[in-house]
Amino acid sequence: MAHQGGELVRPSNTMLAYRHAADLGVDMLEMDLHGTRDGALVLSHDETLDRLTDTPGRVADLTLKEVLAADAGYAFTPDGGVTHPYRGQGVPPAQLSDVLAAFPDLPLTIEIKQAQPSVAGALCGALREAGAADRVVVASFSDAALAEFRTLCPEVMTSMTERELRPLVLLSKVSLSGLARVPGQVAQVPVRAGGIEVVTPGFVRAMHARGVAVQVWTINDPAEMRRLIGMGVDGLITDRPDLLRDVLGGANTP
Repeated sequence: MAHQGGELVRPSNTMLAYRHAADLGVDMLEMDLHGTRDGALVLSHDETLDRLTDTPGRVADLTLKEVLAADAGYAFTPDGGVTHPYRGQGVPPAQLSDVLAAFPDLPLTIEIKQAQPSVAGALCGALREAGAADRVVVASFSDAALAEFRTLCPEVMTSMTERELRPLVLLSKVSLSGLARVPGQVAQVPVRAGGIEVVTPGFVRAMHARGVAVQVWTINDPAEMRRLIGMGVDGLITDRPDLLRDVLGGANTP
């Protein structure tokens, strides 16, 4: 699963990154959703464009034209700042509509980053219009944003928020996770959080017993990839899909 399209190998949340990841043979693209001032759905990890582009400003305060004028290749560097190979090369932030059209068969994880103004209705409409509802997982750190999306778009799979996952993780330590509700079909989790080992064999077994897929973020170390694969997790969200392909022995290479 290519995190932001593979943040460490191509500029984050750009069509350049997604195409590269698709060419590597990834099983899923992961991306971060915001809405512009004029209601377009665009992809950016941060609330603002400041860190990753040459353009300052909060995405929600900018028009689509202003967002697309930003240089999303500006900050990307593969060598700690020595070079910036995509700076000035005309790489804009991606639009969700372009991703849906360019990869009609590839599963996607779309993380709602922007809770307000809400993008849930626009996202649901875009997925239905593209016929993509059955190949998308929607995630969010915002309980309110995910609850709204589930109400509007019940046919689309969702991951669970931290609040929803906490009892499942803790109860799995004592083999009682069956007592907790499971409001989503996917558990996208870090290996550790708050001093707690989240991803354990017991947690994976407990989630699988409830029909929940376990997808772990953000895994860039080959040894850790192998360890988690051996544990039976269902997906690895990585900034280095090229490394994960090698770990998997090229099995996903087109």
